[in-house]
Amino acid sequence: MARPRKQEARRADLIEAALTAVGERGLRSISLTDVAERAGLSRGAVLYYYADLDELLVEAHRAGVGRFCGAREACIAALADPRDQLAYAIRAGLPTGPDDALMRLLYEFDVLAGTSVLHDRLVESLFVRQRAMYLGILERGVAAGVFAPTLDLPTLADTLVALEDAYGLHIVAGNRLIDVAHAERAMRRTAVSLGVPVGELPGTPGQ
Repeated sequence: MARPRKQEARRADLIEAALTAVGERGLRSISLTDVAERAGLSRGAVLYYYADLDELLVEAHRAGVGRFCGAREACIAALADPRDQLAYAIRAGLPTGPDDALMRLLYEFDVLAGTSVLHDRLVESLFVRQRAMYLGILERGVAAGVFAPTLDLPTLADTLVALEDAYGLHIVAGNRLIDVAHAERAMRRTAVSLGVPVGELPGTPGQ
């Protein structure tokens, strides 16, 4: 029997293989064989670590959510000014373009919402973390006297999450009418119009 540390490493490898397979083939086409081939294992070996494909996909979904949220939250925590935090949150929450692999994966996994309780919870957990991040920034900005929002903070946080998700979907879908600069500029303008000034980052689109 594999040792616990080796098992953890093998599970991590399988999660990476699942993420790669989803990115290459899409959720509607992925199979356990696809994951096994990318991991260099047999189907039986994969099933030693995960009961079935759905269990593995749940773990891959969880890893994708953690990767997206964790990296952004860490960078925001390193910024002192809430205006700069908001600027970074907006930029980092949008895909870098149609080929942004992690963001494409997260939108792919949204398709599984409604198919299992676990996937539903993961979709909800991503929203909760997005909302909490924006709400925390807004609260810090109000406390510092640099934000004077015209909406209550929870509603404003929800609005920013909704804009982030909607623009992000258009970007990864390759909508030629909405590129990354357009989406970032629109979110910044919306925030400013609602009493929340946004800091300037290198390469910020014109306002």
